[in-house]
Amino acid sequence: MKTSLHAIVAALSALSLAVLTACSPSEEPSAASHAEHSSHDHATDGGPAPVGIAEAESPTFPVGTRAVLRADHMPGMDGAPATIAGAYDTVAYAVSYTPVGGGEPVTNHKWVVQEEIKDAGDTPLPDGATVTLEADHMSGMQGAEATIDSSTAETVYMVDYEADGMKMANHKWVVESEIEPYT
Repeated sequence: MKTSLHAIVAALSALSLAVLTACSPSEEPSAASHAEHSSHDHATDGGPAPVGIAEAESPTFPVGTRAVLRADHMPGMDGAPATIAGAYDTVAYAVSYTPVGGGEPVTNHKWVVQEEIKDAGDTPLPDGATVTLEADHMSGMQGAEATIDSSTAETVYMVDYEADGMKMANHKWVVESEIEPYT
């Protein structure tokens, strides 16, 4: 009972803080960056890679390799040690979208891969293209209309890492230029 009471008090405290922060009059409304939006609702387990994605034949960082992340997609990610959970040959896209069901627009979300875009086919899509997301990395993403901001054909990785006390398994996605060898 004591543990349950502590859990309820902690949850109510967190909810109160979130409501008070969201209602702060000192902040102007603006589009949320990926890091701002994703800290709220990223699943701690990203699940399996999408159907049809090709595993990289000889990635710089093979599955099981320890590495250091140099990406800032989420708070605490830059500099975090990670273990490579998957390496894939595909195109990765940074996209901007408004979540299904409403909410602040998300700008420059990194990354969504070719296999997570509805009817994308095999040909890389151009910057500025309007697409429908099939990715479900965050709530409101799946089914959202998005604009492609940029793309890269680097090897794309799923990683396991811990940052700011949160363990992430199969985090999607980090591209090769966002990873360094673990020393």
